[in-house]
Amino acid sequence: MSERIDTRGMRCPWPAIRLARALRSTDADMVEILADDPAAEREMTAVASAAGWSLERIAENHFHALR
Repeated sequence: MSERIDTRGMRCPWPAIRLARALRSTDADMVEILADDPAAEREMTAVASAAGWSLERIAENHFHALR
């Protein structure tokens, strides 16, 4: 089971905030994130790590947060 978040067009800190909310509320083992702000990867990596998750870049603007 996974959840998907589309933050394309949003500027930081919004992609990281949306990811943090999803990580707190999901029962899924993976959250798929679409983000096109260049700063988003760094910020989302920090958010995922702080929550005990890992963030993997799948393709340009496409990430997976994994438990």
